[in-house]
Amino acid sequence: MDRLNILLLGLPLFLLCSDLLNLFTPPPPPPPKSASHHHHKPPIPSENLTPDFPSQKIVGGIGYGSTVNINFCASCSYRGTAITMKRMLETQFPGIDVVLANYPPPLPKRLLAKVVPAVQIGVIGIVVAGEQIFPMLGMTPPPWYYSLRANRFGSIASTWLIGNFLQSFLQSSGAFEVYCNDDLVFSKLKEGRFPGEIELKDLVAKQLASSRLVDGVGSVWS
Repeated sequence: MDRLNILLLGLPLFLLCSDLLNLFTPPPPPPPKSASHHHHKPPIPSENLTPDFPSQKIVGGIGYGSTVNINFCASCSYRGTAITMKRMLETQFPGIDVVLANYPPPLPKRLLAKVVPAVQIGVIGIVVAGEQIFPMLGMTPPPWYYSLRANRFGSIASTWLIGNFLQSFLQSSGAFEVYCNDDLVFSKLKEGRFPGEIELKDLVAKQLASSRLVDGVGSVWS
């Protein structure tokens, strides 16, 4: 029976330690960009350009020199949608640079997400060793301690599950923001939904056409 209790107590502790390790481990550095990043793409003839754009010859592809930033909530499992949109844009606008990045939650939520693991450890420590902790602090164990102590495994499991849920909620931003040349073209935070592939393609195409028109006017006046 003692071994069973050790096993039941050790499993949530092991999972909690794994969560803490993943939380505080810094992400790996991004791979260096190769100078020949776009060399594998064949040049696109000018006659194959999308007719929505101004008729001008652009070396290197429709999107050459333009950047699209897709900032999404990594903890919300939006990475698959972001990768799908990235591939679609790179196909529709050859030469365009699509950058994926995490959109972090506000600072108060990030700080609270750091506090949750400490609270989890504190509650689990009290449940496991409260009889030694309270006398060391010169305190009498409160009534709620005996309620937690009566169902030790259930208290530890509930603390671990509720803490993980709160941590996941606090780390999520729910964002899927798309910028084209630093101009916002779609915001999930404002619209409350994801963009469709055709919708996003049209929005980026309009932004690229607008950028080229501004550049053309600037070159004429210069």
